Amino acid sequence: MSTSLKLKKVLEDRLKRPEWDLSYDRENEQLRIEHKDIRKGITLSLSGLTVEWDKKKDAFLDELVYHVEEALKAIEETPANKAENQIFPVIRSTSFPKESPEGDALINEEHTAETTVFYAVDLGNTYRLINETMLEEMNITREKLKEVARFNVRSLDTSMKKDEVAGNTFYFINHNDGYDASRILNASLLDRMEQEASGTLAVAIPHQDVLILADIRNNQGYDILAQMAMQFFMNGRVPVTALPFLYEKGELEPIFILAKNKPVDET
Repeated sequence: MSTSLKLKKVLEDRLKRPEWDLSYDRENEQLRIEHKDIRKGITLSLSGLTVEWDKKKDAFLDELVYHVEEALKAIEETPANKAENQIFPVIRSTSFPKESPEGDALINEEHTAETTVFYAVDLGNTYRLINETMLEEMNITREKLKEVARFNVRSLDTSMKKDEVAGNTFYFINHNDGYDASRILNASLLDRMEQEASGTLAVAIPHQDVLILADIRNNQGYDILAQMAMQFFMNGRVPVTALPFLYEKGELEPIFILAKNKPVDET
């Protein structure tokens, strides 16, 4: 029996629920878990999971089952019943799919040349991205959705850790609530940091769970920020962009860091 089939059997035992249907696509080695009533669910590509299973054994299975349960729970939740204070913006790379796996268009808007803003309903341990159908069920307009989400992100904790490197100051916001990168949309936070900076304010959102703000006072600072952003980007669970931004008067400008450690306008 192949490793994928062994993993399939184990998962079928672990994911057996009266309200779920499980089906297996042998050709593509995919296990589908779907809610019987609403006919929505998630698909696991087993061939890509066998390596992690072989490494971590039961710990990997526990984590995988937890994520499947949370994902199905999110699908079952009715967004129309959620209060407006549970709506938040979510930052993703521009390559992130604009449709759900079921083909529903996700509500999104351009942010920078590197990033896109999506919108989500917070469900506690997870969240669900809002699509066109959900927006209708919630009975609010796109404009209202954006307004509410931006208001809510300003209410999030902005406490940060600080580090001094080569005469530059770096600040890290990392609360692991799913919205660390989203705090880049908190204009009042960025404006305050810009006013307090003695050099140039630069920011980076290498992955979903961190926002880096940097008071750059010398050329070496740009190089340090670039290396830092790349390292976070490569290790993040939900990567966004390794490219840092300059922040000036309410505008974010993507920058490249060259060998001479100087910022160069993308255009």
